[in-house]
Amino acid sequence: MSRENSFSAKAIRAGYDSKDHFNSVNPPIYQTASFDLHDIDRTRRLWTGAEAGGIYSRVGNPTGGILEARIAELEGGKAAVALSSGMAAMTYTLLLLGQGGGNIVSGSSLYGAAMLNLLDFLPKYGITTKFVEDRNNPAAYEELIDENTKAIYLESISNPNIELYDIDAISEVAHKHGVPVVVDNTVATPYLYRPFEHGADIVIYSATKEINGHGNVIAGLVVEKGYFPFDEKKFPQFYYKNWKMRDLNDNKRSPVEFIPGAPVIASLKLFFTEFFGGALGSFESYLVLQGLSTLTVRLDKKIQTTKKIVEYLESRDEVEFVRHPYAKGNKFKELADRDFPLGAGALLSFGFKGTREQEGEFIKALNNFSYHVNIGDVRSLITNPPENTHTELEPEIHKLADIPKNLIRLSIGLEDAEDLIADLDQAFEKAFK
Repeated sequence: MSRENSFSAKAIRAGYDSKDHFNSVNPPIYQTASFDLHDIDRTRRLWTGAEAGGIYSRVGNPTGGILEARIAELEGGKAAVALSSGMAAMTYTLLLLGQGGGNIVSGSSLYGAAMLNLLDFLPKYGITTKFVEDRNNPAAYEELIDENTKAIYLESISNPNIELYDIDAISEVAHKHGVPVVVDNTVATPYLYRPFEHGADIVIYSATKEINGHGNVIAGLVVEKGYFPFDEKKFPQFYYKNWKMRDLNDNKRSPVEFIPGAPVIASLKLFFTEFFGGALGSFESYLVLQGLSTLTVRLDKKIQTTKKIVEYLESRDEVEFVRHPYAKGNKFKELADRDFPLGAGALLSFGFKGTREQEGEFIKALNNFSYHVNIGDVRSLITNPPENTHTELEPEIHKLADIPKNLIRLSIGLEDAEDLIADLDQAFEKAFK
C-alpha cells in the first residue's frame, strides 16, 4: 500500500495534474473573462453541472478551481470556494446560513471588521448576534442557543488576543441543537489546526494572511466539511428546488442535491458569486497557490521565532503583559498542548507600559517591523489595534473583547529572531530614554 502524502506534499501538489493544463509545472493563470463553449450540447452539460469547466470568470475560473480543490484536501473537507476576501467568505457564509432571519452565537473576541459585521451590518438583513461573554466556557454557548440560532461563530486563534477555544466541546453543544459551527482558521491555517477534526462544520479564511503569506493579495476561502444534517425547517434554503440547479433532464434540484454533502458550497458557487460577484480572480488564485506551497516551512520558522520574542518581551520592564500560549502562566497553554502540537501561531500581543507618546516613538523607531494592519506576512508587522484594526468598535465592545488601550499586536515574519529582538531593544530604549 502506498502511504498518504504529507501536508507539505499536498500543499504543493493537491488538486493539480499538469496533464490537464498543457503540462505546465505551475498552475496556469487563466486570465480570461469567458471560455469557449464549443457546442450547444456541451453548453447544456456545463449549465447543469454534468461537466466541469470554465464558463465566465465572475463565477469562477480554473486557477481558482485548483486552489479550491487543494484547500479542501488540506482541510479534509468535501468542497470549497475561493472568494475575493476573507470578509466576503465570512459575510457570504453567515448571510446564507441566516437567510430569512435568525441569530448567530459568537465568541466575543474577534477581528475588528468581523465584530462590526456581526454588530452592525448583518442585523440590517435580519441576522442578529448573541456574544458569549464567558467565551472560554462551552456551556455559555449552549445557554444562548435558541430555535432561531443558525450558527456558532469562532476564531480558532483569536485576533488580537491570541485566545484558544475548546472547539470540540463547543461543537458538541452546537450539534445537540442542530446548529453548525463556523470557524475562522486564518491565524492557525490547516497546518497547525484542522477544525473539522474538532467538530467544526464550515471553515473560513482570509487567505491574504498566512496561507498566502507574502502580503501581495487579498483573498478568502470557505471550506465545507460535508454532510451536516441541516434541518429542512430551520434551513429551507438548502432544500428549495431551483431551475438554475436543474439536471440534464430539466428536473429542478436543491443545493443538497446539486453537490451532495456540500449545500453551502453549492449555494455560494451558484448564487452568491453569480449575484454578488466576489469569486477570486485567476492571478490572485495563482498567488495564493504559490504562497500555500511554502506554508509549512514559513510557519515552522515563525513559531520558533515567536517563542523567542515572547520570552524577550517577558523580560522587559516596559511590558505589562504578553498574550500568547507560550507566555508564562498563560491560561491557554494546556489547550495549546492538546490541540496545537506544531505550535499556536505566529501572532502575539502585549501591553505597552508607557504613554501614548512613548508608544508612538516606539513604533516609529522600529526598522524590522512594518507598521500596518496585515498579519501573516513574510515581514514582521506591528500595529496598535485600539487605534486601527479595532478602532471602529465602541468602547464597551473593547471592554467586552478585552482590548485595552495599550495593546500592541505583533505578527512575526521570517527575519531571524536576533534581528527582531535587537530592533525591539533599540526601540524600547528610544521610547523610554
